[in-house]
Amino acid sequence: MAEIIRDKKTGRILFTKEMKKEYTLLIPNMLPVHFKLFSKALQMHGYNVVLLETTGRQIVNEGLKNVHNDTCYPALLVIGQMIDALNSGKYDLNKTALMITQTGGGCRASNYIFLLRKALAKSGYENIPVISVNLSGMEKNPGFKLTLGLIKKLVYGIVYGDLLMLLANQTRPYEIAKGAADEMIDKWAAILNDEFKSSKNVTYKRVKYNMDRILADFNSIPINKTDKIKVGVVGEIYVKYAPLGNNNLEKFLQSEDVEVVVPGLMDFVIFKVDNRVVDPTIYGGGRIKHFVASKFENYLLGWQNDMIEAIKKYPRFTPPQSFLKTKEMVKGYVGYGNKMGEGWLLTGEMLELVHSGTNNIVCTQPFGCLPNHVAGKGMMKKIKALNPTANIVAIDYDPGATAINQENRIKLMIANAKRMKQSGIIENATAEDFITTAEEREKTTV
Repeated sequence: MAEIIRDKKTGRILFTKEMKKEYTLLIPNMLPVHFKLFSKALQMHGYNVVLLETTGRQIVNEGLKNVHNDTCYPALLVIGQMIDALNSGKYDLNKTALMITQTGGGCRASNYIFLLRKALAKSGYENIPVISVNLSGMEKNPGFKLTLGLIKKLVYGIVYGDLLMLLANQTRPYEIAKGAADEMIDKWAAILNDEFKSSKNVTYKRVKYNMDRILADFNSIPINKTDKIKVGVVGEIYVKYAPLGNNNLEKFLQSEDVEVVVPGLMDFVIFKVDNRVVDPTIYGGGRIKHFVASKFENYLLGWQNDMIEAIKKYPRFTPPQSFLKTKEMVKGYVGYGNKMGEGWLLTGEMLELVHSGTNNIVCTQPFGCLPNHVAGKGMMKKIKALNPTANIVAIDYDPGATAINQENRIKLMIANAKRMKQSGIIENATAEDFITTAEEREKTTV
């Protein structure tokens, strides 16, 4: 069995090279499609990964038992899910480690790793190593490294995951054979996971080739295109994407016979890299960090643009907006220095949805989440003032919130969308129908 070694400065348990050979890594599942691809990428680099897909009230209860109830709801859920897994008896506790991401910002994504270690000690699991996945050099472990090869596979996983999620959401409401879009996701997840086994399939040329094949397959699904209400989902990244965090919001919206529009993960990743690019201008900083971040951002933007261009070849599907255009939209609404949590990107995603014809939006936020209250709920009044057809509802998620309460508020928003549609108010507005930025609106009123 691998020897337990602690960091001399912090006392935390290090994940060693010996542990990599022997240990099972438990990872909370935030995006069902993306994380299956991420886990396969990790497996290809020698890590034994298990995605936690458990649900149930016991996870919330376990979180409440080990984390203060004022703590961010996503942190409570992730910690509760991990400890619930350790309690399950399914894993050898002498050969199990936990893995979570850290973005380096001033939010839970950087800080709850310490809450997790505190909860582990409280529950008698103080010898369980916790691995931080980050690009900020915050915590390092001898047995885990983000190599260029692994980063490349993870980026490809984001590209594939975003494409599959977008195509399924634009197909599912109109498919003639129910379940066809989900079957296509399963088909391509299996193909891509199999391809990740060989390095010859992890190339720029192969990914572009596969994007076209995926689009062609989804384009072949028979549909009955009708005029349905579109509802976008934005908010704190975990509750926006994770069914555990948002009480299966997407399934609920689908049951209401609407088309669900969810911004891709790539925007958030580029946003986090872009923060490092603009930091020297706003706050000061080294040129080396700026240079490296700029190069990585251009690399990610290139992939996003490739995906957008691939989708444009198929008129049935609507491509997402480029990150740079979304960034331009927030001028006059919120500054680029607002970067805690989802920061200005949350405002940008709401504007992107409204300007692309998705006027109805559910803004998901953990109760008491300050970044979301500022850049999400706090911006709703101004967005509605400058974009008259915007129909936005903010939904809080916390241990005490009931799904029925949340769903009733969303139903009211959908009812309002139907009323707006029946009364002749623009339902599918395009970018040309609006002033692009608040700055331009102010110029027109001088």
